[in-house]
Amino acid sequence: MEHLVEHMRTSYHSVHEPTCGICGKHSRSFESMREHLIGPLPKAECERIFKDRGCDICLAIFGSRNALRGLFHRMANLGIYDDMRLENNRSKVVALACKMVGGGSDGSLDLCARVCLTDEYENIIFQTYVKPFLPVANYRYETTGIRPEFLRDAMPVRQVSRKIQEFLCNGEPIWKIRSKGGRARILVGHGLDHDLKCLDLEYPAIIIRQLILSINNPLFLFFFFWDTAKYPPLMKTSKLSNSLKYLTKAYLGYDIQNGIQDPYDDCVATMRLYMRMRSQYHQVEDYPLATDPQNRNNFAQWRQSELERMSPEEMLEISRSDYYCWCLDSRE
Repeated sequence: MEHLVEHMRTSYHSVHEPTCGICGKHSRSFESMREHLIGPLPKAECERIFKDRGCDICLAIFGSRNALRGLFHRMANLGIYDDMRLENNRSKVVALACKMVGGGSDGSLDLCARVCLTDEYENIIFQTYVKPFLPVANYRYETTGIRPEFLRDAMPVRQVSRKIQEFLCNGEPIWKIRSKGGRARILVGHGLDHDLKCLDLEYPAIIIRQLILSINNPLFLFFFFWDTAKYPPLMKTSKLSNSLKYLTKAYLGYDIQNGIQDPYDDCVATMRLYMRMRSQYHQVEDYPLATDPQNRNNFAQWRQSELERMSPEEMLEISRSDYYCWCLDSRE
């Protein structure tokens, strides 16, 4: 029990973690759960049942093979729409993706040359070529498909960033934006910190820090910023980020970024990942998170003897997640 208490003190198990539908094992990420079910050294009984009626994409266990086939049919009919406009879009969730060309003496400096925004229904809200503020040394045509003439009369990067910022704020001053109840839109993407930097979206330092902390601490959230590259359940077992190409193949079941890449495809992939994570059904868990000061004594050293008298189930009941699960967005 002493070792179990020490484990619970650092693991922050919760109802929001990926959990094996067969044995109930908690994992820190879906990658860890995948290794448990079909990895190099899987748990034998879980592997046997999973091979018969488990889904390689969502890692769920279904009651029958017919139920599994029904899931694949529904996923195959995900719709893709277009013909939306910036002025009349009422979306609360927006996906952003950029494509970069190379600047600098050796062409290694990333410069945003194309940007796309879509809503949660995969409608294109805004897309344009972007004229970088530095000369382009490498157009990276093999992956971007961008030629010099595409950028000659393109919208300058500062004008693009201003237009995007106005749309995200949705008429609300930055200093008034709050985590709930406001008009500002949720922004999703993959590697958003890099995209925003290349778009030259400038914010005061305090806002930039809040953007970085937003996933881990929603109580101090200033701007709605969800990054699939930093969402703990979608990260590698080693806590490093997975590529968007891998996440799309592993958790959505199709390929992207083959040959010339379209930022619209990246927007659709990140939005589908976000919507899938948001649609998870988890038991309602009382706040605060494990990372909040008022909750850090759940497994404090001075409570050791009390905790050792608890059952594992009782300890799990008082344990809290250390990250903000996107399923909570659907409950607001």
